[in-house]
Amino acid sequence: MTDEHPPDPDGPLLLVEDLALLLADDSTGTPAGASTLHCSLGAAVLVELALLGRVETRQKSWLSGVVVHATGDGPLPDPLLQEAYDAIAAEPQPVTSLLMTIGADLWTTLLHRLADRGLVSQEKGRFLGIIPTTTYPATDDPYEPALRKRVADILELGHEADARTAALIGLVSASGTLPSLHPQPRWSGTIHSRGKEFEKGEWGAEALGTAVLQTAAAVAAAGAAAVIAGTTSPRP
Repeated sequence: MTDEHPPDPDGPLLLVEDLALLLADDSTGTPAGASTLHCSLGAAVLVELALLGRVETRQKSWLSGVVVHATGDGPLPDPLLQEAYDAIAAEPQPVTSLLMTIGADLWTTLLHRLADRGLVSQEKGRFLGIIPTTTYPATDDPYEPALRKRVADILELGHEADARTAALIGLVSASGTLPSLHPQPRWSGTIHSRGKEFEKGEWGAEALGTAVLQTAAAVAAAGAAAVIAGTTSPRP
C-alpha cells in the first residue's frame, strides 16, 4: 500500500497507527506478531472504514466467507483509508483477500508516518560495523504512554471502552501479542479473558443494534480467524 499524499500531521491517528504503536518494540520498532502482521494491520484499516460507515460485510457463502462491500460516498479523511476504500469500491472482495492486499506492505509506511509525527525516531546504524540497519525507537512523546494506560485501565480495571478502543484491544488480542505488551497491561488470566471478549466483538451496550459497529465487529472477527489460520496452518 502506498501513501502518496501525506496525512495531516496534526490530525488524529488512525486505528492502524495506534495498533502499530502497541505492537512496536519501544527500543527498535520491531513489530510483535510479525508472522501475521499483514492480517492485523489490514483488519485495523477495514475496521476503521467500518466505524466510518464506509464498508459493510455480507456472508456470501461458506466458501467465500465474509465479503466486504463499499458503502457511502465522498472523500475519506486519510489517503491510506481512501486507497483501501477505492480497492473495495472497484470490486467487493473476501475479507481474507483484503487483509493481504491492504496489510502486506503497510508496516514500513506506518513507521514513516509515526516518525513524521514525532512518535518514533528513525536511527541508522551498522550491525558489526558492516551491515546497514535502521531502527525506530519510541520517543518521549506522551501519546503512546497515554494510549497504553487507557488500554490497561480497560483490561485491568474494567473501565468502559469506547468503540474505537474496544476495536483496538480486539485487534491486539487477535494478533496474539497481548501477553507481550510492555510496560502495561500486566498479563493475567483476566486480561486474556477480557481481550477475547473484545476480539469477538463484545463491545458493550454501545454496539447493540448499531449496524456500523456490528460490521466492524464482523471484520475484526474475520481478521482474527485469518490470524489464527495463519499461525496454525502447516508450513511447507
